[in-house]
Amino acid sequence: MTSFILYGLAIVLFTVSFIKDKAKSKKALKNAAKSFENIMPQFLTIIVIVGIILAVFDAKTISDLLGKESGLLGITISSIVGSIVMMPTFVAFSTGNSLLNYGAGYAQVAALVSTLTLVGIMTFSLESKFIGKKAAFYRNFIAFLFSFIVALIFGVVLDG
Repeated sequence: MTSFILYGLAIVLFTVSFIKDKAKSKKALKNAAKSFENIMPQFLTIIVIVGIILAVFDAKTISDLLGKESGLLGITISSIVGSIVMMPTFVAFSTGNSLLNYGAGYAQVAALVSTLTLVGIMTFSLESKFIGKKAAFYRNFIAFLFSFIVALIFGVVLDG
């Protein structure tokens, strides 16, 4: 239902924009299409990777590795994987939802998603060029610790 409301609102607002200024609306549509083109390869790659992972690992394996019974080990595995892997934030959330549906625990998914969005081992060299190695290390280290704390809080609150 929410999707229908949001799509309907977008259509109405675009129609108003188009009536007000056709040239700007066409330009905005072209920019949106270009952005969509740039995002699609990353998005499709991640979807394929997640699809392969979910095909190879059944729900029981995911539940054993990342279920709430996996405890600190599962949170640690999720945190390490999330720190290494690089993916857009919007894909991280949908990946987390898929893992929850396959039996992963809330704490483990919270660790994965928060490290995916906050910690960047793959981007460390680029980041260190701008803010320095020491600052980049501390930023990533603090983000990793914060993600672990967030995961523990989620585990207490949601997994009970």
